[in-house]
Order: sequence, then C-alpha cells, then structure tokens
Amino acid sequence: MGDWSNAAKVGAMTIAFSVALYFAYAYISREAGTGSGYAVWANLPDVTGVAPRSRVMISGVQVGVVDKISLVDGKVRVDIKMKPEFPLYDDAAIGRRASSLIGEYFIVLTPGTTGKERIPDGGKVKYVIEEATLETLQIQLRDILSDVKEVTGTLKDTVGSDQGQERIDTILKNLAETTEQLNAAVRENRVGLRDALRNVNAIAADSRPELLAILNNIKQTTGDVKGFTGKGEPGEPSGELRSTLERVNRASDSLESLLKHADNVAARVDRGEGTVGRLMTDEALIDEVEEVVSGVSDLVGGFGRLQTVVELRSDYNFLANTVKSYVGLRLQPSEDKYYLVEIVNDPRGLTTFEQIDVDTTNPNDPPHYREIRTTTTNSFRFSFQFAKRFGMFTGRFGFKESTGGIGLDAHLLDDRFEVRQDLFGFGEQIVPRWRVALSYEFIRKLWLLGGVDNILSEDRRDYFFGLQLRFNDEDIKGALPFAGSAIN
Repeated sequence: MGDWSNAAKVGAMTIAFSVALYFAYAYISREAGTGSGYAVWANLPDVTGVAPRSRVMISGVQVGVVDKISLVDGKVRVDIKMKPEFPLYDDAAIGRRASSLIGEYFIVLTPGTTGKERIPDGGKVKYVIEEATLETLQIQLRDILSDVKEVTGTLKDTVGSDQGQERIDTILKNLAETTEQLNAAVRENRVGLRDALRNVNAIAADSRPELLAILNNIKQTTGDVKGFTGKGEPGEPSGELRSTLERVNRASDSLESLLKHADNVAARVDRGEGTVGRLMTDEALIDEVEEVVSGVSDLVGGFGRLQTVVELRSDYNFLANTVKSYVGLRLQPSEDKYYLVEIVNDPRGLTTFEQIDVDTTNPNDPPHYREIRTTTTNSFRFSFQFAKRFGMFTGRFGFKESTGGIGLDAHLLDDRFEVRQDLFGFGEQIVPRWRVALSYEFIRKLWLLGGVDNILSEDRRDYFFGLQLRFNDEDIKGALPFAGSAIN
C-alpha cells in the first residue's frame, strides 16, 4: 500500500510539473495570443532569412507570427497568424527587414488607414514595402556623378573656352569705347558745364543752411552704410552685408573645390581606377563579388532556415517507482533531417562493466579465472544522434544514453502520432536494451507518451508513462553564432 501511495505522489508531482511547463511555455511563446486571432496572407518577392514562426512586427511591436511559407504558381506565399487586438485595413502593406548582421529577417507590416475596410480572416495583404538594395544605391550614385560631370563640363565650356575669352574681350572693348565717348561729350560741353557750375554756386550760396543739413544727413547715412558693409576692426564683427558676401564667397570656393573633386572622381571611375571604378568596369571582379555575395547569401540563408527545437520530457517508471527526465535540443537545418543532443537524468544510474583476468596460487580457487565487475554510478547520460527522414519513417544513428544505439520512428496522423523504437545499451547487459514508446500530441506542442523499456530483459523490464513539451525556440538560434566564442 505504501508503494502505491508513493507512486501516486510521484505521478501527481509529474503531472503538476508538466502543467507548469505548459503554462510557462504558453507565456513565453512567440505564438502566445494568436490562438483566437485571425489569418492573412501575402505574396513577397523574396523571403530569404525568414522562417516559419518568425516574428511579425508593427513599429517594433510583435503582432503575430509567420505560420507557413509556400510556393504557389511560382510566387512565394507567406501565411501569417495575427493577434486579434491588431486589425489590418485594406491599404495595409507588408515587407521584410533584417534583425541582425548574420542575415536573419522578420516580417514588418503597416496597419493601413483606420476607417477603411478591414482585411477579413483569410484575406490578402495587397501592397508590398520596397527594400533598398546595393544595386539601387549604385544606380543612384552613378546618376549623381553623371549630373556633377555635366555641371563641370558646362562651366568649362562657358568660361574656359576660346569663345568665352572672346566675349570677355568684347565687353572690355565696349567699355573703353564708352569711356572715350563720355570724355568727348565733356570736352564739347565745357562752357555749358562752367555756366551750370556758376549757377550751382549761386544756388549753394543762397541755400547754404539747407545744404549743410542735407550734407549732415548724407554723412549719417554713409556712416550707417559703412557700418552695414564695412570690415570690422580686429575682434569686432564685420557688417552684415559684407559678412553675407564673405559667406557666399567661401561657399563658391567650396563648391568649386567640390566640383573639381567630383570631376576627378568621375574621371577615375571612368578609367576604372579605385574600388568603385574597378567594381563598375572590371567584369572579372564583378563576377567574383557576385560569387562571394551568393556564397554568403547561401551560408546565411542556411543558418536562417535552421530550426532549434527544444524537448523537455519526464517519464514515470511504474516498476522502478522512479522519475526519469530528459532535456533535448534538435538542430534541424531542413525538414527531412536533424541532429539530436540530449541529457538524461536516470535514477537507476549509469552502469559500466569491467572484465578482469585473475591468476592465483590459492588451492581453493582455479589457477586462472575471470571476474566481471558491474559498477553503477549516479551520473547523467548523454545522447547525440543524426536523424534522416524517409517518407513516414525516420532513422536515427549515434549515441543513445552514453552507449552506441540506433532508432526508428514512424509518423502518423499528420505527424501528431509517433511510434518510437530504440535499440542501445550494447555491453551494459547480456542482451541490448530495446525500448518502444507511443506518443501523441493531444495539445499543440504537448505530447503524451507511454511504452515499455528493456523488452528483451525479463528482470529489468519496466513500463513508463510521461509528458513531453516540444517547441521551436528561435532565441537559441540567435545565440548559436556566439556559442563558440563563449566556450573559448
């Protein structure tokens, strides 16, 4: 009766621990809040770096997750699960943005204009946000340099050409002729001018007080103009007009220097000099850059498609009356293969066998005999296996609970029901350890398990029941590039 009481306590504790794990996952899951939401879809020109369960953001706030990425009629289709409190309207737009330097991307949305018709459940987001690329930046730079070259060419043709010099000579010649004609007119009207000056003197003598007042006003006005346009003393500011002209002069000098520099840069680019020039004229270099970019894109894209699936599992062994715990991580670069790393806490410990040959002179013992010593230690077991899927079956090979082992899994009911078989423990006992387990995903990401362990050994055979929480944690994927440096 005491054994059954202990078993009931352990079973209740296991169930409580599993329920706590489920609610903890529901709280931290990126899909939390989308269960009662709605679905939308859109066509994107490129989804490199975007994977299922990627975040969907509006102004930095997560509003949903990517549910599925598929190719329909040659176009990429992205299905999104939205939270119900974030509506999308008819003029909403969708795009892709980078979240790190290693090529990981997420989906961004603009919700549209409030008051317009809302996008219904299963509706389409019609508009796409264009992305700036290296190619568009190169085209814009080339257009700017072309415009600058045209401006410098126009200035050169206007001022520095022979025609421009001829125009300047003509202007100077016309000015000289005008001055000569003015002198001739003065000589011809000298008598009239003398009489006019006499009249002015007479008027000035009669109007001297008024003229003095006018001259004082003119003096004051010229003083004001001088202060407005003159150059200040050392330590004092110059006049406002003069300061403006000085700034204009400096700006024109800077513009001239800039135009000369731009013309030199454009000439070097045309000749294929420098990095930009070689990039635009050297076809072999362009091909090499394209190959490097393509290789980096493939590498980053492969890492972006990597899925990191966490497995947390607890089993209760009925006959041994113990709880066995598993912590596993699947590194899954594609749908049909993955690498499994697992740590197992087995209360029955890790059993090792040591064979010793003994020579003795004791007459009560044979002169030569062999001892086999069995050692059981309370230490963790480790698993590392490579898995490859073929249709509804998945084969596994590698280390299983610190011993060599193989496994075969069968997937049924849209991968929600699995039959797992493991054969391992070679050398731990006379016959290998054969384990068969049935698992069913009765709630999304939460699996119910049951099976038989050590089927081939009657004295170590046991029956178990357990729960497993399996989910994709993309935060672990983001930390993987830094794991190597952290270990060092």
